[in-house]
Amino acid sequence: MARLVIVSNRVPPPRERGQLAGGLAIALRDAIRDHDTLWFGWSGATGERREPHLSKAGRVSFATIDIPETEYRGYYQGFSNGMLWPLLHSRMGLAQFHRADLAAYRAVNRLFAEALAPLLRPDDIVWVHDYHLIPLGRDLRALGVSCRIGFFLHVPFPTPQLFDHLPQGDDLLRDFTAYDVLGVQVQQDADNLNQAMAGSGLRGRARAFPIGIDPETFASAARRAESTPDAMRLRESLAGRALILGVDRLDYSKGLPQRFRGYAQLLRRFPEHHKGVTMMQIAPVSRGDVAQYRTLRRELDELAGRINGEHGEFDWVPVRYMTRAVARNTLAGFYRYARVGLVTPLADGMNLVAKEFVAAQNPDDPGALVLSRFAGAADELADAILVNPFDPDETAEGLHRALTMPPDERRDRWQRMEEAVRRNTAATWAGNFLRALGPTAVRAA
Repeated sequence: MARLVIVSNRVPPPRERGQLAGGLAIALRDAIRDHDTLWFGWSGATGERREPHLSKAGRVSFATIDIPETEYRGYYQGFSNGMLWPLLHSRMGLAQFHRADLAAYRAVNRLFAEALAPLLRPDDIVWVHDYHLIPLGRDLRALGVSCRIGFFLHVPFPTPQLFDHLPQGDDLLRDFTAYDVLGVQVQQDADNLNQAMAGSGLRGRARAFPIGIDPETFASAARRAESTPDAMRLRESLAGRALILGVDRLDYSKGLPQRFRGYAQLLRRFPEHHKGVTMMQIAPVSRGDVAQYRTLRRELDELAGRINGEHGEFDWVPVRYMTRAVARNTLAGFYRYARVGLVTPLADGMNLVAKEFVAAQNPDDPGALVLSRFAGAADELADAILVNPFDPDETAEGLHRALTMPPDERRDRWQRMEEAVRRNTAATWAGNFLRALGPTAVRAA
């Protein structure tokens, strides 16, 4: 059986390698559980050490390299997150392009390729992940690597007209041609990427492989979490009020200011919910050293204060807003207790929070999901209440509908969404991609 080689910007930190915790690791856990696997990526440190550091946990080997300090900022903060991230999320107004950042981005990808190539075997199956490493396949081919290489883009891909704003974008599109399989989350993203490549005279072969979760494990965690001290404290603190729950990384793609404004509009237009509902937004800070993220945090601080000041009572705080992380198992219990899950990204490749909310629900009394139509998950979760987050009135109406939905309708909608979540799991996603990449080389999970 061929070895599976996973390549990502970051690898699971040492403390998580035994259980493979963390977003991508959880999604890939079933795919690599029974395979000889090498996971390659950045160590998280900056320095001049070029030789990979090797370690092993179970059947998974890890190889990590440092990134030179002189190139890290341009590669990661500059081109990857200052240019590609806003562009791919259709927020070109926030993008900042500098040729030096693009040069650093390409230099780090070459560094990855030069460190990885000597570790590869001729029959390896290589699976590269996400926008940080788009040129890696082409760099590996230039070094003579001939094994099967696939690439998966976890974020959206914009329209060709928007992508055309990227300076030297044609060369980045050419990088995609080095891959044997090119995967994205939903068909619209595949169409956008293929059209962009065709416009540059390239043959686009992108296909949709929608990512999922492990619903059985997450549902079990939610059931167990119901009786934990944290869950009981939450229930007691709400004093019988309905909980609207949002859980997102603090990022401008998640539509958090729009979400707050939609909730404020609910309180203005539907006064029957005064003192009967609480919105809790958990938004761990990410990329806090980037100016746009600091601005976003200040905006949310002001919005939360304004809503609480305008609508709050001495015994009711309408918005609870946290910028620190909450353990995943604890979140599962919060999802299960929430009456409404509120997921309103302005653009999202998939959004697994929506699927986790569905998986966590009590089948006898499930909550309702209010979901942005711009999340990739909306394709599969059509029985959510779909809203346009740019319209606060539409979000308010969606929340009102969710809060007043009859139990039978809630159960019917949840059952159809739960079937969709169970039909397309993380194992399904990984298995489908690996079958396309190596039909006989790697057994599907």
